[in-house]
Amino acid sequence: MKEMFAYALVAASCLASGAVAFSPSQQQWKHGGVSSPRETSSSSLRMGFLDGLFGGATAENSPAASAGYPKVEVPPDFEVPEPKPLTLTRSSDLPSVLKSAASLAIRLATGVFVLGWKIDTVFAPEEEGKYALQLGPFRLRDSSSVLADAPRPEQPLILYEYDASPFCKRVRETINLLDLTVEYRPCPGARAGAFSEEMYEKTGRRTVPYLVDPNTGKELFESGDQIEYLLGAYGPPEDMYDKKALWPITFEAFSVATATWVALLRDMPGARRQPNARPDNERMRPLQLWGYECSPFVRPVREKLGSLCLPHVMVSCSRGSANRDRMVEKTGRFQVPFLVDPNTGVEMFEAPEIVEYLEAVYTVKE
Repeated sequence: MKEMFAYALVAASCLASGAVAFSPSQQQWKHGGVSSPRETSSSSLRMGFLDGLFGGATAENSPAASAGYPKVEVPPDFEVPEPKPLTLTRSSDLPSVLKSAASLAIRLATGVFVLGWKIDTVFAPEEEGKYALQLGPFRLRDSSSVLADAPRPEQPLILYEYDASPFCKRVRETINLLDLTVEYRPCPGARAGAFSEEMYEKTGRRTVPYLVDPNTGKELFESGDQIEYLLGAYGPPEDMYDKKALWPITFEAFSVATATWVALLRDMPGARRQPNARPDNERMRPLQLWGYECSPFVRPVREKLGSLCLPHVMVSCSRGSANRDRMVEKTGRFQVPFLVDPNTGVEMFEAPEIVEYLEAVYTVKE
């Protein structure tokens, strides 16, 4: 009975995708980064996040970093917003949140939970650097029963995609399901932008999704093949889970139809390159976005990154994700979306302000 009640509590909180969980220490916010009682510097946050995931193999310390990147500047009046968990800060954002919530329902909440999601306890103690969802007197701690020993890539995979594509969406949902961190290279409509040109020069095709795994040298078109590859390469042994439970993704007719409805509901996000996007956006260091595909709060940030053709490393944070602990350890809290911009040094929560920041920094001013 206790476990059933815990599941009900978590299900009720699914739409609150911007939920926050605190470790005992608190954060103090300032322009350009985070200061904390633990004296965690802004620089260590930027360099440390993905180092912990990939053993130091990040965009900032890779050989490509020495080639030089375009210069960008933060507007002089910019201030990092104070995080406001579980708060719709602007009434004008309500239609977007409602559309995202409807999209989540249409896709049967696929990607909300990692594969093998389970409740560990509903009375989690307060521990430094550990995530727990506070719901009244309950502190829910969850994890995956099958991913702890699953293979993890040493380098982030690369996915050429665009947001509205139903075929790309089912691959992104699989990525969340497996708790993987992947670099997304937006190709609006599959045919626009420098990444589409890059893909064409490599393959002779302008077809998305296109998955590149630098860990194995594998390169794949076709969403069904990519899903099978990801499950085989980075999932648990098949005898540890029921593959039939993945039918919202693997049943192609259903997943493509419902993902198409979602794209239409969201006005076909990322299908076109934003006219005033900086022409050199594709040459920027990849931004880091912490969140997950179906979160109503993460959705507008992902859509903006796609329309601006900004490469970004998406750190999966579905419920049960080990990355939730990593965020709490680094920042003292869990809240999505969370953006880390290595081009400017800015780190920030709050979706509306992140969208405004991206618009201010990565567009051409008339």
